[in-house]
Amino acid sequence: MTKKVQTELLVVGGGLAGFAAALEAAEAGVNVVLLEKMEATGGSSAMSGGCLAFAGTDLQAAEGIEDSADLLKRDLLEVGLHENDPALVQTYVDHQLETYEWLKKQGVAFSPVIEASSGQSVPRVHTIDPADTVRLLESRCRASGRVTILLGTRATRLLRDSETAPVHGALATGPEGDITILARRGVLLASGGFGRNAELVHRYAPQYDNAVFVCGDGNVGDGLAMARKLGADMRDMIYIKGTYGKHPVDTLNHHSCLAVYKGAIAVNEDGKRFVDESISYKLLGDAVMAQPYHTSFQIFDQPIFDSGDDRVRILDFSRRMEEGLIIKADTLQGLAQQIEVPYDTLKTTVDRYNSFCDRGEDEEFGRKKLVHNHGELRRIETGPFYAYPSTAAVFGTYCGLRVDASLRVLDVFGDVIEGLYAAGEVIGGFHGGAYMTGSALGKAVVLGRVAARGAANH
Repeated sequence: MTKKVQTELLVVGGGLAGFAAALEAAEAGVNVVLLEKMEATGGSSAMSGGCLAFAGTDLQAAEGIEDSADLLKRDLLEVGLHENDPALVQTYVDHQLETYEWLKKQGVAFSPVIEASSGQSVPRVHTIDPADTVRLLESRCRASGRVTILLGTRATRLLRDSETAPVHGALATGPEGDITILARRGVLLASGGFGRNAELVHRYAPQYDNAVFVCGDGNVGDGLAMARKLGADMRDMIYIKGTYGKHPVDTLNHHSCLAVYKGAIAVNEDGKRFVDESISYKLLGDAVMAQPYHTSFQIFDQPIFDSGDDRVRILDFSRRMEEGLIIKADTLQGLAQQIEVPYDTLKTTVDRYNSFCDRGEDEEFGRKKLVHNHGELRRIETGPFYAYPSTAAVFGTYCGLRVDASLRVLDVFGDVIEGLYAAGEVIGGFHGGAYMTGSALGKAVVLGRVAARGAANH
């Protein structure tokens, strides 16, 4: 016999978006059931680099960093190639600062703001321990007395009485069998992406068939499938992209290394540059996948190595050296020999790039800054010299369900599917054509809370 559970709001997914939404709803006095199909919570959120993009915070002010909601919005739209939904970006911008304060109130600890990273005109990366943060919000949910968490329980179908009726629950299966969960205020999908679904990845982004995928084991796109069954529309499926900077053979350190954002250049196996290194590391991912063997080397010198930041995984060069992942040589010629790149070509590439630095203009690829609109170009000239082998890794699919500015899911005709909300990696429309560092985790918690507010008022 199928077990029946009644609640007010059903949240599908136990990552950062799901728990932020559940806690927001609980604080509004709404009873919530949260489903996590894996045996442990966290998903891709817990595996991330722990970066969130916020503007106008006290941590920025303490460092003398001038930022604003308007600049954040401009950067998000520019790095997204204006393919993102301006209304959805505006929702994020409007609620990001209050969400930062809300996270601090919950007890989340932020590290000092680091250097500007992908897509940022000023430093705005606010770093957390992602796994600890998910656990903290989970504990807050449990302590609220309003959130019931069901682990090992997978949602299989959304429920509504007719094509125009509101979504009012879902069918699920768990350790004790089938469950019908009825939710008076609707369902909020926070079920993640589909990086573990090779068939879907090939359908939408065959150029990444050979990429490394680093994401939660449960990310197979079941939230997308359930919503599509109801006629939900999707966005940005052509913009699935890998993140540049993943070591091609290392299986222990899943995080990218971005020496290019400190001044390194990227060269292919012929020793030639192939891209403007300051662009979003999603676009860098596209570029490296078009190179022979989908690999490249980030080439840099001692001053750039010394500029690394051990507080931030993508800039922790010392750790990569300790792990034996960075190649080092006293001379550029010695480095070329170790990485088996033609020395004459590599030297010509470096000399030509240094001349661009001197003139302040990259005549080959148009690089103007270290990253987006921040940081002056740096010569590569002081030994020892370093090389970091790099390919692209897909950490998230960054596309999915089409939603409106209130995070209500829209169908293929642009109409609201009443009672169905979505947040986190399962949605499209926010990132557009590329990606700003910190916007994925930021999107999860900011838009998760906004979606929960909408459901609470449904």
